[in-house]
Amino acid sequence: MSGIFGVVSKGNCAETLFYGTDYHSHLGTEYGGMAVLGEDFARQIHNVSQSQFKSKFYDDYRHMNGNKGIGVISALEEQPIYLNSKFGPFCIVTNGIAENTEQLTAELLKKGISFSEVSKGVVNTTELIAKLINRGNNLIDGIEKMLETIDGSCSLLLLNKNGIYAARDRFGYTPLVIGRRHDAWAVTSETSAFPNNGFEITKYLEPGEIILINEDGIVQRRPGGNVNQICAFLWIYTGFPASSYEGINVEIVRERCGRHLARRDKDIKVDVVSGVPDSGVAHGLGYAMESGKPFRRPLVKYTPGYGRSYTPPSQETRDLVAKMKLIPIKEVIEGNSIVMCEDSIVRGTQLKNFTIKKLWDCGAKEVHIRPACPPLMFPCRFNLSTRSINELAARRAIRSLEGHDIEDVSQYTDASTKKYKKMVEWIAQDLEVTTLRYQTVDDMVNAIGLPKEKLCLYCWNGQCPKPPTPVKKEYTQERIEIKEVAASKKTKVPGLHQANPQS
Repeated sequence: MSGIFGVVSKGNCAETLFYGTDYHSHLGTEYGGMAVLGEDFARQIHNVSQSQFKSKFYDDYRHMNGNKGIGVISALEEQPIYLNSKFGPFCIVTNGIAENTEQLTAELLKKGISFSEVSKGVVNTTELIAKLINRGNNLIDGIEKMLETIDGSCSLLLLNKNGIYAARDRFGYTPLVIGRRHDAWAVTSETSAFPNNGFEITKYLEPGEIILINEDGIVQRRPGGNVNQICAFLWIYTGFPASSYEGINVEIVRERCGRHLARRDKDIKVDVVSGVPDSGVAHGLGYAMESGKPFRRPLVKYTPGYGRSYTPPSQETRDLVAKMKLIPIKEVIEGNSIVMCEDSIVRGTQLKNFTIKKLWDCGAKEVHIRPACPPLMFPCRFNLSTRSINELAARRAIRSLEGHDIEDVSQYTDASTKKYKKMVEWIAQDLEVTTLRYQTVDDMVNAIGLPKEKLCLYCWNGQCPKPPTPVKKEYTQERIEIKEVAASKKTKVPGLHQANPQS
């Protein structure tokens, strides 16, 4: 997953862009990038796999000058991409994945369109997105057609002389949020980028909605669609605790997840409750609050610089981060029965080798693992995360129990079946833990607080969102009434208009 941020201000935006983009560092591990438009474009891209965004871009941003800019922390590819198009020059950053990249690339190559950003024979997805947009009659038409063409999801920020075009993917899988302060407008993947930069949340973009942000405010260029299935994993693991999506805070959801886990744990007695740092901490706090057991830290993370062990693309890097980032405290562990809350079990190897083993080695009496979501069954189709079914711990368990791979796993996704219980027992034995109990789908959905049909649960149930029905486009020059999400009431926001899509 990647994180994107954009800002348009009355003065130089570079400092705000620098800090706003940096607040997305938990979402990507490979590249960081910034582009600012003043008299001309100024663009910088750095590899951040072995260093923090701040250290790489600190000198760069102080030499950038312009009142509008976009930034990205990318999970895989170099961004922003610059394109001198038929619509004029623009820079673009994206968040998402196109599963039909090879097919679309082949189609464009046949039409004589070439690609410059190619690594190991693979086209840069953001460059592909830019060139798909360039096939439209205008930028809005191009973005609309691109969203309909790709299989997967794509939210984007496009910077040109008009301002910043912000487009949320048509399923609403990834969030985009508008913020305002006295001298600027901003758009972000993570609302945690707003408070310290002085912004207040003004609007959550609807799925498929396109907004133009410029010096005069925000102009709606395309209304949103009628399908919204935002990624549930944002609240469980991916998102930052201070962020909110659809008006629902991440930290609060994780605490509720922990409470649900504790309510189903009346049959065990423990001395200590904890959470695997960092994303499991709030789940553990919720468990402790509900159970009345003390929350302690048997494992502590050594500085944020080690990042997350889930997001790096190579297994070798993931294992190294998992090994080095967590340091055990023997004095807290020895002789205690411990409940360890975790956001999820994906592959299970890191949890077994670099978390659970440290607890046993330091003399834990019992180790009870409580993931805050159900067993992951399918690799994500809408963003860069787990890409292979064979990687998943639940699938390894099923393969072992069945003797071969099976297509219909419905008996294993239903927590009431014997097969589900056998699968969980197999995983518990493989992890070498005292007990293992997963969160149920219903409890997870209840903790988030949105209707199930408004959440993407694909990685747990394999069900894809239904394609949106076409939106009837009725554009006016009048201000439109939107929800002021921070206050949970309707209001008119200064500077927000609808406009004719042809300009």
